[in-house]
Amino acid sequence: MRTLSHSDVIAAFTPAEAVEAIRQPLLDGFDPATDPHRQKVPLPHGEMHLLPSALGGAVGVKVLGIQPAHSRIDVPLVQGTYLLMGGETLTPELAMDAGALTQLRTPAVSVAGVFDRLRASAEPLECVVFGTGVQGRAHAETIAGALEDVRDVSFTFVSRHEPAGVRWPWAASGSAEAVAALGRAGLVVTATSSSQPILSAEHLRDDATVLAVGAHTADTRELDESVLAGAQVVVEDLGAAQREAGDVVIAVEKGALAWDDVVSMAAVVRGEVELDPARRVVFKTVGMPWEDLAVARAVAERA
Repeated sequence: MRTLSHSDVIAAFTPAEAVEAIRQPLLDGFDPATDPHRQKVPLPHGEMHLLPSALGGAVGVKVLGIQPAHSRIDVPLVQGTYLLMGGETLTPELAMDAGALTQLRTPAVSVAGVFDRLRASAEPLECVVFGTGVQGRAHAETIAGALEDVRDVSFTFVSRHEPAGVRWPWAASGSAEAVAALGRAGLVVTATSSSQPILSAEHLRDDATVLAVGAHTADTRELDESVLAGAQVVVEDLGAAQREAGDVVIAVEKGALAWDDVVSMAAVVRGEVELDPARRVVFKTVGMPWEDLAVARAVAERA
């Protein structure tokens, strides 16, 4: 069985290729509602997440170890391995670093869901990213890579403290610079660990696209319900969103949104639902097993 390290996985695939790897199964007719649910297994210290899936003749599972929020152990919050298996034999064929796979997959999903909307214009695009961790930076790289042949993209990162190792401009949360950047931004990404809203509609453009990434339980959210009120709201799958997308669940509970008005990523990618360029669009993602398998399969083919 072959093994791919973190650097092997990242080097095997460009972010733009990862976006295509996510879009193609949906264009081919795959229904995310048929995907197995993420399994969360409580442990004496933290929890284990299991994400199994079968797609296009391939089978795979991502196994993650999640440190508890109060942990003081000096290891990454999330660690794990992805195991790719033969679709019929179920023979383990390839193991790869799950952190690298997630680093590729997560922003690829975000961009894939609004890909046509982002590429519909040739005008320069200003983007604000909340969160300066791995996913914040990975989203910037993927957005820039997916749009580089169409439009120029500029970024402003927003966080409470000035980040180290971020090569883009930075503004402090709540500062005049951050507010001004939000007022100009056509694209806003929230990729934080916050369990409470960090973004409201007050400073957003009416036609902004918002990619909400960070919260992934039904009782946590990064977005105030005002961001979703009146917006076109897109999710990977309705069932997954009802189980894990607190941004949407809480907005529905507060009456700012109805589940009947939420549309699926597949419907948008296939052109069955058009996104109104004059309205705010919110794409809320929680991560699904089929997405990891789609990218892992493509990485394996390339590697």
